[in-house]
Amino acid sequence: MTARITVKKLHKMKQEGNKITMLTAYDASFARVLDQQSIDVILVGDSLGMVMQGHDSTIPVTMDDMVYHTKIVSPICKHALVLGDLPFMSCTSPKQAIKNATRLMQQGGAQMVKMEGGEAQVENIMQLTRHGVPVCAHLGLQPQSVHKLGGYFVQGRNQKIADKILNDALLLQDAGADMVLMECVPVSLAEKVTETLDVPTIGIGAGRGCDGQVLVLQDMLGISEKAPSFSKNFLVGQSEGIAGAISDFIISVKAQTFPSDAQCFY
Repeated sequence: MTARITVKKLHKMKQEGNKITMLTAYDASFARVLDQQSIDVILVGDSLGMVMQGHDSTIPVTMDDMVYHTKIVSPICKHALVLGDLPFMSCTSPKQAIKNATRLMQQGGAQMVKMEGGEAQVENIMQLTRHGVPVCAHLGLQPQSVHKLGGYFVQGRNQKIADKILNDALLLQDAGADMVLMECVPVSLAEKVTETLDVPTIGIGAGRGCDGQVLVLQDMLGISEKAPSFSKNFLVGQSEGIAGAISDFIISVKAQTFPSDAQCFY
């Protein structure tokens, strides 16, 4: 197993054109398999609300849920960087963001926190980074805003929205964000954001032009009730089980054969 992944290492990977691999995990068993396959980042996502708790959105997930699941994943990881999600309404002010990021890192063991939102999160990210908290911003489709959006739709096909996503990405980078995740945005927009930013970009339904890729583990293993169109079942035809599927995901991302054109939005 290679050396532990750090924020500095992720930045270097972007500079060197080495694609970043990320998958979700919410328990020790899956975290161990992912770490043994040398995944770069494990995301303890609020997606656990849907794939672990059976809700129809991420909104019911609490800070206690996030701390618990991060706490059981983080001790297992000897290679991967652990990224923990700040759930719905947990970072509406700098004071609240600092309090909850502290919980994710101090009690949960996360090494970076992720928060959804654009320009409205600038002050929160500034305060977190001033206090030494690495932040991954989340733009494009933001599942915590599903009721405001009216559903899970591709974001950025409209030029006005595309311009806002690019502008928000720059604002959040300038505020101190160390990474930007883009969900369900057109390939051309994701490529433009990636070329513009100095920090790494991670795509989920955002095309091959991002600096890395992430999927929900249950989606890429084909055990979700309904996987999104941008995902792929890596267990199909796999003779080496779950570990082999994870290895294939890593190889495919590094070789830029995943996502395919069929798994992208234009």
